[in-house]
This record gives sequence, structure tokens and C-alpha cells, in this order.
Amino acid sequence: MTQPLIGVTYQIETPHDPDLIAEKIASDQSTGTFVELPGETQSVKARCAARVSAVRHLADVSVPAWPTAHSGPYHRAEVDIDYPLDAVGTDFAALQTIALGGIFSMRELSAARVLDFRLPDEYRCYPGPQFGIEGSRQLTGVQTGPIIGSIIKPSLGLLPEDTAQVVHTLCQAGVDFIKDDEKMMSPAYSPFAKRVQAIMREIDRYKQQSGKNVMYAFGLSSIDPDEMMRRHDIVAAAGGTAAVVNINSIGMAGMSFLRKRSSLCLHAHRNGWDVLTRHPEIGLAFTAYQKIWRLLGVDQFQINGIRAKYWEPDASFIASFRACMKPIFTPHDRSLPVVGSGQWGGQLPDTYLQNGQSGDFMYLAGGGIHGHPDGPAAGISAIRQAWEATVSGVALSDYAKTHSELAASLKKFES
Repeated sequence: MTQPLIGVTYQIETPHDPDLIAEKIASDQSTGTFVELPGETQSVKARCAARVSAVRHLADVSVPAWPTAHSGPYHRAEVDIDYPLDAVGTDFAALQTIALGGIFSMRELSAARVLDFRLPDEYRCYPGPQFGIEGSRQLTGVQTGPIIGSIIKPSLGLLPEDTAQVVHTLCQAGVDFIKDDEKMMSPAYSPFAKRVQAIMREIDRYKQQSGKNVMYAFGLSSIDPDEMMRRHDIVAAAGGTAAVVNINSIGMAGMSFLRKRSSLCLHAHRNGWDVLTRHPEIGLAFTAYQKIWRLLGVDQFQINGIRAKYWEPDASFIASFRACMKPIFTPHDRSLPVVGSGQWGGQLPDTYLQNGQSGDFMYLAGGGIHGHPDGPAAGISAIRQAWEATVSGVALSDYAKTHSELAASLKKFES
């Protein structure tokens, strides 16, 4: 019987023959080392050795991504390597160590990037999102179109009562979702429990007035899993429904610990991911990265946006969006894409066209709402009007002729 395989696609760059280097990666990351060993028998290889299944040669380059003593040209290739499940298992710590950990230290490589994982059905052992797209819609009451979200601004410095006042303003403005900035956890001037108490008072008051339950995601990340759960329980006891999780800060073990015990919708911020991926030839592509975190339990995934204020090109954002929307095993393991970073409504037409005309996302605007010249309510209205124009196929400039909030937004943010 053929045993299951874990497939990993790498992009490599080397002054040597890529086919030989691919074989070396497979050997070094499984049963082999720098010399032949008496214990590496054929039966051991058959059971545990990784194997190269494909090498696709790419164009050579003249300048290496990493400094190297070897002169060029530098050969690039995409390489598929299959690792026997018996050798790796289903523990993501083992997968990261075996499939990612060693390749970046190989002296024969002048660049390496992990592009994707192909995981066998045995990885269904992970819980995946508890809420995901469908659950996020149920919790916010938004059944169609994007969930409109905002962020507390200023992100640092506000006292609990000051923060509650911003929440009051955003609720009255008609927002669907509000979150702590990723930098906000439990600083001395805004202790976690006091902030939750002040904010949930406003959330509950607005729900009684309007019948709408605005989702608020509290930043509960901590290096101490027990402290995270203490914060989680404070939110849950207060009637909260969501939490911001800085996934790279708490790590895979922290996320696994939290997901198994959580009753909250987990909104992932990927801060720090950029160092893993910003160089296009080095590190870890989001397509591979997001599969791990989705299976560990991310419900909502922040992924930047069109014409973002950060470094990420639009093509990278679109690839990230589509990756989140593609099932790993079932449609229920999809995380809600959270479009953010300098968004104000003007990017909605391109977002809609580039993502396959899907409305299944959260549109997260901070300055785009708070910075509207007529206030947050007008900022939210302008985004909703931009969406109406987008799905109707009407240019924003034309729709703005009869919608003053959108017109003011275009004047403010396009200038």
C-alpha cells in the first residue's frame, strides 16, 4: 500500500545544477547527510526518504539574491519534493522543521522560497476555523456583501473611557465590526479588563437601541497561554464575540492552545510576516503560510489590500485573497479575507474585479472612516456607496454625483 505524501514546492536559485541540488534537498531533509551512512539502507529510504517529483527550470539570473562565493549565472527552478507522512507526521512543528528549517542554511543555494504545501487527508486532524466566513456573517448579521469594519484610532494612548467613546461613535455610524489595533493588548494606561468593560458597555447599549450586535475584536495576544485564556474568558463573560490574535507573536503552539479552548471568533493579524516574504526569491509565500494558520483555527485573516499603504504589490494581495478563499479540505475551512491597509472605498472596484467578483470579505478602514471630512458616519456611508456603485457597474465618479458622502471621500482621498 502506498503511504500518504506531503508535497512541498520550493523555488530555488543556485550556481549549480538545479536537478542535483533538488536531490540534495530531498536527501538532506530526510534520511541523508554529507556522507554515506551504513544505516541508510534501502528499507530506510523506502520508508522515510523524501523524493523529487518535478523540477521546472526558470530563467537564469546574473545577480544572486544571497551573497555567495560562486560566480554566476545563477540557475532558478521550481522544485516539487514529496515527504513520506510516516517520516513527518501531522505535527506542524515537525513539518516546519523538516520541510522549511534546513533548506535556508544550504551553502549551495543563493536563494530559497517555499511556495506551497500539498497536505494529505491526515491533516484533517486540525480543527480549522470555528466560525470562518459563514460564522462571521452570522455574528455580525451581514448576510451579503462585505462586512464593513474599522479600527480604534489613535491605536495607542487612549484610556478605556476614551476608547469607549470612539466605539460609541463608530456604532452610531453604522459599522459592522471594530477591532483593537494589533499593537493594543494590555498596556498600563488601558488594562485589558477595564477596556473590555468600557467597550462592551457601549456595544450592549447600541444593541439595545438598534438590535444590531457590532462585533468587537479585543487584542488578547500574550506569550503566556494561560494569560491569553484569562483575557479570552474576560471577553466571553462580557458577551464579546471576537479577539485579535497576533499569530506570529504567539506562535503555532499558542494558536493551537487558544483554538482548542476558544468560544470567540479569532481575527488574525500577520504582523512580522513581511520579514518572511518581502524578498520575492526568499522565505515563505502566503499560499503556504496561510494553510497552516487556517487549519490551526484562524477565522478572519488580515491580508492588506489594493494600493495598500504598505510595501505589498497588488498582485500579492490578490494571490493572498484567492488563497484564503480556496478550500484546503472543505469549504468550511476557509478564513474570511480581511482587506485593509489604507482602504477608503476607492479601491473597492478593483478589489471586486480582481477577487473574482466575490463579496465574501471584510473591508477594514481606519483613516478611510475616521478621516472622512464629514465624520465617521459619512466615511462608512461612502464605503457602502462605493460598494453599491461597484456591484452595479457604475463608475464611482458617476455615482458620487448623487451621493454626497462618496463625493467628499473621492475629493479627500484621491487628491
